[in-house]
Amino acid sequence: MSQLAAPRTPTPGRDLPVAVAVGLGLLGVVVASLFIRKEAFGVLAVILVCGAMWELARAFTRRDVHLPLVPLIVGSIGILVSAYTAGPEALIVAFVLTVGGAVVWRVLDGSGRPALRDSTAAAFAAAYLPFLAGFAMLMLAQPDGPSRTLVFVLLAVASDVGGYSVGVLLGRHPLAPSVSPKKSWEGLAGSVVLACVVGVVGVQVAFGAQPYVGVLLGLATVCTATLGDLSESMLKRDLELKDMGSLLPGHGGLLDRLDSLLLTAPAVYLVLAVLVPVR
Repeated sequence: MSQLAAPRTPTPGRDLPVAVAVGLGLLGVVVASLFIRKEAFGVLAVILVCGAMWELARAFTRRDVHLPLVPLIVGSIGILVSAYTAGPEALIVAFVLTVGGAVVWRVLDGSGRPALRDSTAAAFAAAYLPFLAGFAMLMLAQPDGPSRTLVFVLLAVASDVGGYSVGVLLGRHPLAPSVSPKKSWEGLAGSVVLACVVGVVGVQVAFGAQPYVGVLLGLATVCTATLGDLSESMLKRDLELKDMGSLLPGHGGLLDRLDSLLLTAPAVYLVLAVLVPVR
C-alpha cells in the first residue's frame, strides 16, 4: 500500500532580511519620486523598463533568440514618454512604431539568421514591457497622478506581500505546482485579504471613494499580479532560469520585481478611470 505524501512544508526561499531591506528601499524611492516631482517617477520607470528589457534580451539568448535591443530600448523610451505626454492614443501609436522599427532593424541587420523568430520575440517584448508599463504613465499624467500611481504600486506590493507571508506560514496546497511550486492557495487568500484592505484604505484616503471600489481594485490586482507572476515563472522555467537577473539582492532581477506590476497597471488604470474619474 502506498503511503500518503507528507504535507508540503513551505520555505521562504529568499534571504529575507536582505529582501525586506531592498524592497523597502525601492518603495521609498518610488514614493519620493512621486511626491517630490512626479516626472522623476517617469524617469525611474524608463530606467526600470529599459533595464528589464536588457535582462529579457540576455535571457532569450539561452534559446538562440536575439532581440533587436537598440530599437526596443529607443522604442520603450518613446512609448513611456508618449503615454505620459499625449495619452492612450499616443501609447498605441508608439507601440506600433516600436514593433515596426524592431522588425525592420532585425530584417536589415545582416546577421544571416532567420528573422521571423527574433521579430516575433521583439513584438512580445515591446508588448510585455513598455506597452503595459505605459498604463502606469497614463495614471501618472492625471492631475492626481501621484496618488493614482501610488495606489497602484501599493496594491501590487500588498498582493505580493500577503501571498508570500501567508504562503510561507500556512501554505499547504500548491496553486500551480508545475509552474511555481512555492505558490499556494493559502497564499492566494492572503493576497486577496491584504490587497483588498490596502485597496479600501487607499481609495478612501486618496480619492474619498466608496469601499467597494477598493475591494474591486484588490480583487483585480490579485488576479493580474498572480497571473503576471505565474507567466514570468513559466518563461523562466522554459529558459531554465531561477531569476531573470541579480541586480536586486534578495529579489533577483528587475523583471522579477516588475512581473506583477506590469499586468496590474492596465487593470488599475481602467478601474480607476471608470469608478474614480478625474475631476
